[in-house]
Amino acid sequence: MTYEFTIIVPIYNEEGNIPRLEKELSNYIKIAIRKTKVLFVNDGSKDHSQSLLEEICAKNTHFSFLLFDKNYGLTPAIKAGFDATTTELVGYIDADLQTSPLDFNLLLEHIPKYDLVTGVRQNRKDSTFKKLSSTLANIVRRAFTKDGVEDTGCPLKVIKTSYAQRIPMFRGLHRFLPAMILLQNGKIKQVPVQHFPRIAGKTKFGFWNRSIGPLADCFAYLWMKRKYIDYSISKRSFDI
Repeated sequence: MTYEFTIIVPIYNEEGNIPRLEKELSNYIKIAIRKTKVLFVNDGSKDHSQSLLEEICAKNTHFSFLLFDKNYGLTPAIKAGFDATTTELVGYIDADLQTSPLDFNLLLEHIPKYDLVTGVRQNRKDSTFKKLSSTLANIVRRAFTKDGVEDTGCPLKVIKTSYAQRIPMFRGLHRFLPAMILLQNGKIKQVPVQHFPRIAGKTKFGFWNRSIGPLADCFAYLWMKRKYIDYSISKRSFDI
């Protein structure tokens, strides 16, 4: 089968969510508007996540996995997924399923005209503190990047792979994906998506990486922006 879209799912100690992931993603693949496969990236889980992932991948050709030798973090997991992707389109979703794979179809409808389509979570089912820290982080990030994105932390995105693989990733850059597409003169689109409460597992983010951490990342982004190299080839004399 020739696939068109790869969904990256970073995994870190999510054994309680993995059976639901298999069910929800399998259901989505049946109705996806692009031929879809799933790539789990196990970020050095210490629970039984890996054995569950191997069982899923052994019985379903639409699923595959990468296993890190230790815990590196969310951004390295996303980058590893981007690097391994061979399809025209790549997206990702968090393993907690607070967003629905079904909403990928809403994003994919816009991808022919845009280079990144990101979800905007509606009626968020999070704690007041979590929503407040996320709102603050978005305000600060927009002040630095001028990308105009309302909810850059939404874990539901679709990107043209050619753009995703040109992003010079650093830790925390998953918050800046729209801004990095704009640096490549790409076009971005925001689409409202559903949001659900976390049912199993524990959040991997606390006060530091929801508020103070993103502020530090903004300065790293500004440094990288000044050093960023982008170019396009208009003509060549040979085939690669």
